[in-house]
Amino acid sequence: MAKKGRIQVKLRSTESAYMYVTTKNPKKTPARMELRKYDPMLKRHVQFKEEK
Repeated sequence: MAKKGRIQVKLRSTESAYMYVTTKNPKKTPARMELRKYDPMLKRHVQFKEEK
């Protein structure tokens, strides 16, 4: 039985308490993810950073 390669990560907004849950392949992207996504609490796009 093969191991699963993807892991779940939390993306937390840098400006509010909103959070997304997504997956990533840690072999291809070992660094922490940083994405600009929509924050519905602020009603605009902000930076989201991965947390453990």
